[in-house]
Amino acid sequence: MAYQFKLAEKLIILNDRGQGVLIRMNHIKKLCTDPKRRPPYFTDKSMESATKYINRKFPNVDIRGGSQHLSNIQKQKSAILEGLHSYYESFIDVMEFRDHVYELLNTIDASQCYFNIGVNFDFTKNYLDLIVTYASVIYMLSRMDDKKAIVGMYNCAYEFSNGNSDPSFPRLGQMFIEYDHPWKKLSEEFGPHTKSVTEALLSLLMVYPRRNLSADQWRNAQLLSLLASPAAMLSPACCDTMACEYLSLEAMERWILIGFLLCHSSLNTNANSQNLWKMALRNGLYITVIRDEVLNIHKLSEDFFDTCHSVKELRREKRNFLRNALKELIKVLEDEPALLGPKALFVFMALSFSRDEVLWLVRHAENIPKTKTPEDYADSQMAELFYYMEKLRTLLAQHRYVIQRYHLQYLSQYDALVLNDIIQGMYVCPEEESVLMSSFVSTLSAMSLKHLDAGEEFDLKPFRLDWLRLQAYTSVGKAPLALKDYPELAKVMNMAQFHTRMMDNVNELLCETADLSILCFHTRVFEKLFSQSSEDVSMQRYLTAFPVICSHFSQCLHPLCPEEAEDIENRSLKMSVNFLEEISRQTCMVVLEICAEQCNLHEKLLPKHSAETISTARNKKLKKSLPKKGDVPKEKPGTESLRKDRVIVTNLDKMHQALTELCASYSICADFTVFQHIIVPAEFLFSQLEIRLNKVIVQMANYNQSTHEIARPSDLLAGIQAYVTSLHSLSCYTNIDVTRLVKSVLLQQTQPLDSYGAQTITTLYTNWFLEGLLRQASSALIVHCPTKQCFVNQNTENEQSFHAEEYSDICGLRSLAELIGPFGLKFLNENLMWHIISQVGELKKLVSDNMDVLVQMRANYDNPEAMSDLQKKLTGSENVLKRMTIVGVILSFRSMIQDALEESMDRHCPFLMRPIKCLKDFIYSDGDIKVTLSVYEMASAAGLPCEIDPALVSAIANMQTDNSSIEEEFKITCLLLVFIAVSLPTLCLDPNSFYSREHGGHQNNIHCLATAVNHLAAAMFTVQRKNIQTQLHEFLKVASSILLQLGQNVERVEIKNRDSVYLLLHMIVEQSPFLSQDMLEMCFPYVLLRNSYREVHKTFIHTMG
Repeated sequence: MAYQFKLAEKLIILNDRGQGVLIRMNHIKKLCTDPKRRPPYFTDKSMESATKYINRKFPNVDIRGGSQHLSNIQKQKSAILEGLHSYYESFIDVMEFRDHVYELLNTIDASQCYFNIGVNFDFTKNYLDLIVTYASVIYMLSRMDDKKAIVGMYNCAYEFSNGNSDPSFPRLGQMFIEYDHPWKKLSEEFGPHTKSVTEALLSLLMVYPRRNLSADQWRNAQLLSLLASPAAMLSPACCDTMACEYLSLEAMERWILIGFLLCHSSLNTNANSQNLWKMALRNGLYITVIRDEVLNIHKLSEDFFDTCHSVKELRREKRNFLRNALKELIKVLEDEPALLGPKALFVFMALSFSRDEVLWLVRHAENIPKTKTPEDYADSQMAELFYYMEKLRTLLAQHRYVIQRYHLQYLSQYDALVLNDIIQGMYVCPEEESVLMSSFVSTLSAMSLKHLDAGEEFDLKPFRLDWLRLQAYTSVGKAPLALKDYPELAKVMNMAQFHTRMMDNVNELLCETADLSILCFHTRVFEKLFSQSSEDVSMQRYLTAFPVICSHFSQCLHPLCPEEAEDIENRSLKMSVNFLEEISRQTCMVVLEICAEQCNLHEKLLPKHSAETISTARNKKLKKSLPKKGDVPKEKPGTESLRKDRVIVTNLDKMHQALTELCASYSICADFTVFQHIIVPAEFLFSQLEIRLNKVIVQMANYNQSTHEIARPSDLLAGIQAYVTSLHSLSCYTNIDVTRLVKSVLLQQTQPLDSYGAQTITTLYTNWFLEGLLRQASSALIVHCPTKQCFVNQNTENEQSFHAEEYSDICGLRSLAELIGPFGLKFLNENLMWHIISQVGELKKLVSDNMDVLVQMRANYDNPEAMSDLQKKLTGSENVLKRMTIVGVILSFRSMIQDALEESMDRHCPFLMRPIKCLKDFIYSDGDIKVTLSVYEMASAAGLPCEIDPALVSAIANMQTDNSSIEEEFKITCLLLVFIAVSLPTLCLDPNSFYSREHGGHQNNIHCLATAVNHLAAAMFTVQRKNIQTQLHEFLKVASSILLQLGQNVERVEIKNRDSVYLLLHMIVEQSPFLSQDMLEMCFPYVLLRNSYREVHKTFIHTMG
């Protein structure tokens, strides 16, 4: 008969089904209590009357008598049927589950089954699980306020659509009414099952008291310690009740408390029942029903409420003990992984004990009772316990082969032999039982190391299911073979079952003993534990355990409730990412604080601080006045490294200690998976460092838009180099690619905006050079100095806010080229070109305004009388020269930064520069202009000077010309050169047109006209496909003729700075690749240039340092 009942199969199926139904009820309850996700029919005002009517009349809802209330349901019947169908079917699942549980429990009672957790462990465990699951489902059903409205509304819509009520509705309605007071009704139902339930629960007396010990008792027994008895270290860990050793304490408490709540009559008749009940009650205030749903067991049994006053201290001591015990266990197993074979049971015991303590703390912290000390339900050191649990899981995964190899030999060479001996010694063995036990021996004996080494996957689930079947067959009353009469058989089979699980079922066993997915539903407590641990410096090395735990949240999903998968996935990812971002933020903050400190120390060693030290040493040597007694002598760089006592801890020491702790947390795993999303903790640190480092670099630039102040490029470069040097030490703490980080950040700084849309130093320095330096250079407040290759301040009454030479000298521009690189300088050049084009546009307008006069001047440039008359008609000469000077200043600055870029490129990638130079040298400007410009563009990007500026050519070609033809543009360009040439004499009227030998240029920057004329003419004539040399030669003739006429007016004012202006012609020819000295001498006597140089050099005052 026992074979026909299929008790084992039904227990397994109903337990899984019941767990799914319970999860589904919990999900529906949460949906109905969340205003955002609640079915819309219960938030719609028009449905309010119908909902109240259904709740009042339930379950006898008359759709005819209540038509005035239910009219809206009739209108939306199709939508209601579709929207509430899944809810209705879920309640039918509860009803069907209840029917199957009734049937099975009655069958078990009728069969007079024997239950003992130490003998038929699986049979007893599944029986108790089913009882608790069933009670939990009914309890969750009673907690749903909207269940009557959902079922009633669905049935009304069904009746409106089909003309009759749903067949399942009467029974559903009756079930809802019966379980309005669930525990009372359940206790009535379980009256007939009291004997079986009590027998199963009382078998826990041999397990539960032994598991429910204090931390001191654990410590005295040296629980979980492999070092307690070195002689037995290699002996296999085994006992009579293997599976009971890692059985969840929380599960046992749930069995005891709910079991005796259902069968309370046993408490009055049996002293052992009462003792077991009291022992479980003393262990806490709440038990978990499902997920974050808890049951305040003391509200149901208030007689024992005052017994829990000391449990908080006991639990805290247990957690402290487990932290140390797990730490020791991990150290030993890491050193000797082979011990994972004989001592695997210790690992699962440690995980189970730790999980019990975590779950107790979580469910009580979420539901803190009224107490004066809520901190008793907090633990700032939970990170360490989480870390050790994850470490044990990692060790099991890493050494899976070691565990399998050991237990395979144990099963085939010991368990199979012992089991065979026991079977041979049996007096009575029915056929069915005999077949099962023979299969056990043959299965275990057939296992071989060859199968393992060949990589075959083992599947021993049939073995374990057959053992459960055998337990069911031999536990019924009047069984021919009673398992309780053969305790040795039960012991060996329970041990063999654990060994088989080590072969193919380790992951499922980990779910039983180490699953912390309940934390997904206690978000507030989980985040609070993380916050408390992150504030404790000693816990920071364990923080990564928090996000890793999120990778196990997928284990709480069930096929019966797929709707919650997306929500749990999003919640898991969000928590994991938030934890890692916070860890990375803290690490990044410490790293950058260390970098800032190192940068400050490095800044003290910069050459600019040496003057004071040199001055002090010189004064000391010359025996000048010593500093006063009150003056504190300035500390020399390096004094911070001197300390008299190593006990003295500096701020830098503390930061390095914090960095060591935080970086150690990244060692728990290189990556982990959360719902098929691979998460790499080090990448979060990389991302945070990238964001913060970009901000730090911009802050170091110290740009003030209102005052136009900014850090010198050389100072900023030194600071960044100090940061980078310090950052490279980070790779000593954790595995992070600092080179990739630095390259990424510095490359972003060469763009106008970084990857997050914030301004970079490229934008800041571009704005500063345009608005700060070049704008003042355009007004001649700052002078371009060819001799020093920089810009210098003019000696004026108004003191400048900065020294131009500090930013534009060779060192400053080289540093700028290093900082923003070719990409950044390209952006700067584009902005320079925009300013040049705006000036060219204005110049073209001036030419158009004087078109007729300039045409005549071009034809009569060698006729002094005609030129004199035409000169009076010309307007805007000074404006033309002013704008050309601005263009020249910008182009001179561009030339300087191009030189700096060339030096930088030569230093960093000479292998790239040599072929570019070679290619450029083989290209001639009179060849195919497209090919030439392509090569020049490449050369210009590398900083090489070109005969024709490709950037200027591109900018002029893109100018809006109002659809004018190339010939018209060519005419305007020629006349522009004539305009410049005939305007040169007006420069003599400006007293600042004096040539300074010291600067190698003029005081008003007119020497930049030479650069402007050459570059602008070359670019414009290239666009117009005209001969550059011919047109520049014409310009030279006109300019020479006009300037020679100055020599005939001896008494006029123009001759004051005539010699300085003459030099402009020589500069134009000298800088032009298209003009030669022979061409100049044909137009302008060289003797005049020689005399001009002599005159301007006469006035130079020599000073001796």
